[in-house]
Amino acid sequence: MTTIATPDLPALLRHHGLRCTPSRLSALKLLSVSGSHLSSAEVSAELKRLGLPIDQTTVYRTLETLTETGLAHAIHGPGPKRYGVSSEPHHHTVCETCGQVGELPVEQLREAVARIAELAGLHADASASLLIYGRCTRCST
Repeated sequence: MTTIATPDLPALLRHHGLRCTPSRLSALKLLSVSGSHLSSAEVSAELKRLGLPIDQTTVYRTLETLTETGLAHAIHGPGPKRYGVSSEPHHHTVCETCGQVGELPVEQLREAVARIAELAGLHADASASLLIYGRCTRCST
């Protein structure tokens, strides 16, 4: 997963019209350095492990706020919704068995997305995203 640079997350939050609260700052930093898509429960558990016991409901609301403002994105799959951040446009794969989320760089699927948009009669812009469900290598054996 491509992560965002983390040098000035408070300024990034303010730039998106958000107050820089401890829960927002901690969740955004965790997502930006995690290298994976995490559920709200996983974010909450990791923050507690790091000594930042933020209530599970606050973590969920924080992740939803980060998603609404475009600082994070959410992936629906089997199991809980997973959240991630990235500075690079990408598509996602989701394992239907374990819920693992992977990323596919946009440039590798540019022609496929254009063809899908054409077949579907969509006018897809640069932010068009594919969500591909299947079984990961670990679950397909």
